Amino acid sequence: MPRYDVWAAQWQYRVVRLFYYAASSLRSRGARLGLLLALAAAAVAGCGSASSGNGSGQHATANPNLDPGTALGGTPAPDFALTNQFGQRISLSAFRGKVVILAFTDSQCTTVCPLTTQSMLAAKDLLGRAGDQVELVGIDANPSATSVSDVLAYSRSHGLVNQWNFLTGTLPELTAVWKRYGIAVQITNGQIDHTPALFVIDPRGREQKVYLTTMAYATISQAAELLAKEASGLLPGHPALASTQSLAYVAGLSPGRPVTLPALPSGSLTLGPGKPHLVVFFATWLSETSDLRTQLLGLSQYARAAPAAGLPSLVAVDEETTEPSLTAVRSYVASLGGSLGFPVALDQTGRVADGYGVQDQPWYELTNSTGKIIWKHDGWLSVSELTTAVKGATH
Repeated sequence: MPRYDVWAAQWQYRVVRLFYYAASSLRSRGARLGLLLALAAAAVAGCGSASSGNGSGQHATANPNLDPGTALGGTPAPDFALTNQFGQRISLSAFRGKVVILAFTDSQCTTVCPLTTQSMLAAKDLLGRAGDQVELVGIDANPSATSVSDVLAYSRSHGLVNQWNFLTGTLPELTAVWKRYGIAVQITNGQIDHTPALFVIDPRGREQKVYLTTMAYATISQAAELLAKEASGLLPGHPALASTQSLAYVAGLSPGRPVTLPALPSGSLTLGPGKPHLVVFFATWLSETSDLRTQLLGLSQYARAAPAAGLPSLVAVDEETTEPSLTAVRSYVASLGGSLGFPVALDQTGRVADGYGVQDQPWYELTNSTGKIIWKHDGWLSVSELTTAVKGATH
């Protein structure tokens, strides 16, 4: 990473820490955490486009796409009692004696939340048998989808039904918990915005660190390692992690460079310069929030008509890093019965999504023959809308 970017990332982290100490003078615990999280979010978001560099010796604080966490000084975590995906009433104090990784998660999220929950699950896996001493807990951060069926649907689609407790309650109950943990939740133009925070709480019920998830697919496993290391330090004997990796910045693979991806059910395909591409990024868990099967089969109409109309070919790229498993992806694609008129590739590391600037699922991008992005769109489009948009961008 160039020296300026290293300095900038470190400076932003130090600013967050300074504001944390400044916030400690505020009377309200919610106000203190709210100020901390808002400033941390601004710092993380503000350095998301830094230049690349991946020396293995670099620390997480020099990675602009990875929040190294902020110490909370062992403050007692506010207790609460909410309802999990099985309809059971659960309190935070029920997990005393375990390390708790607590996340605030939109039950219908298609942006940053799947990255958060996958990093939580991967962190527990890194601890091996010691992971039994870690409890994963989510609190619903969607004021419009607060039923038990909502948190169960999210848990099912992400392979988490028996892996965590995803808690919900009445809107007043949730609002009270959000406020006590300094979580900002709002609806803007029909979209849910919330602080993507994860708290690590020690076995005695004290908050040790808070992390913010960034919208960077390649950092999921890195964030998992940070969470696992923090949990390990709070567990008896400080169990070793099953594996470790560099926490240095991982550069995305932009459309300006060729990249070969594995395809389903077999083979490979290449994206990048040379010819135009229409790429749709997706994940199979989108079936929770949309009729994914119908949408994908509908795209076959575009794919079959594109050659005669002189339009770019269509490629679908699955974000494997956020999937419950590769088996789930293979099974889902196989269930379509080979009726798709376009190839499906796997982004196994998330670097393609990061390089293309993917911010949501589904996400369309059109690149020209030089690898320049000339059109992008967030959310499903009908075949006619898609065709019109692509024609407009290419002619």
